[in-house]
Amino acid sequence: MKFFRPRDKQFYDLFEVVASNLVTMGDIFKAAIAEPVPHKKKELLLSLEVIENKNDKVTHEIFIQLGLNFITPLDREDIYHLGTSLHKISHYLWGAAKRIVNYNVEDTKTLSAFSEIICASVAEVNTAVYGLRNMKDLQHITTACVRINDLENDADNLFDAAMLELFASSVGGKEIIKRKDIFRMLERLTDKCEDASNAIETIIIKYT
Repeated sequence: MKFFRPRDKQFYDLFEVVASNLVTMGDIFKAAIAEPVPHKKKELLLSLEVIENKNDKVTHEIFIQLGLNFITPLDREDIYHLGTSLHKISHYLWGAAKRIVNYNVEDTKTLSAFSEIICASVAEVNTAVYGLRNMKDLQHITTACVRINDLENDADNLFDAAMLELFASSVGGKEIIKRKDIFRMLERLTDKCEDASNAIETIIIKYT
């Protein structure tokens, strides 16, 4: 009978671990961008790989449990969609951090603005994920999802403004390519936050 018993707590536990790790990653990224000492900045950015690897393992466990359990607390496609979306947030954040180190980019103004948006976005994702366990405060979850959407729009606007400023500057072609790559990855990270928000909204519509 264990095979047919929904393991509610297990899936929620795993989602919450990933979401909490995203908040930690956001905080470290923000601290790294604000760090004036180059070698300390590099250490902070590279430390994100450890947490990203942890999230990889937790996400893998979500998919393993999805295969092992015949009956799940949520629709299987919703569990898969949310797990994938959360994983991509950490993947993009680590990817952007690695590029900042490898490209040796120091556009503090734009990166600082992105770090603020990202920290706020992952905090709202965390709030929404933790609300799923009992779904008692739907307004709280919905407010977090709306805020994620607003922040994604802010990131779009920031990217557009950064591109206009960059192409109007005297910065060389190689530097433009490097910065655009990083800024685009950070903007897409907020898209992934919105994907997670959409997955959560789909779940609460189905189960309330």
